[in-house]
Amino acid sequence: MNVLNYMNETGTSSIDTAALFNISSPGMIRNWKIKFEAGGYDTLVTKKKGRPSMNKETKRITKSKPAEGSVEALEARIKQLEMENAYLKKLNTLVQMQEKLPIKSKRK
Repeated sequence: MNVLNYMNETGTSSIDTAALFNISSPGMIRNWKIKFEAGGYDTLVTKKKGRPSMNKETKRITKSKPAEGSVEALEARIKQLEMENAYLKKLNTLVQMQEKLPIKSKRK
């Protein structure tokens, strides 16, 4: 940001500014200027790359016990899972019955 401010205040070229600030490539300054004009200061700030690290706080939250107020929610979830299980058992029984039925072949 300091390089771009100096360049705007004094009106020097990117080559002169690169020599003054000991930057190896004047093209880099031109790229900074284009990015700044297009998107502002946020485009010049480098962003972290890669996966975020796991915080100790995140690990603690996953291992903690459920709150007392959520007992009703847990009971409702158990009830839902029991109904789901019963449905799947009935479906499995129907599929097995369909497989046992003889296959009728059509005659032409």
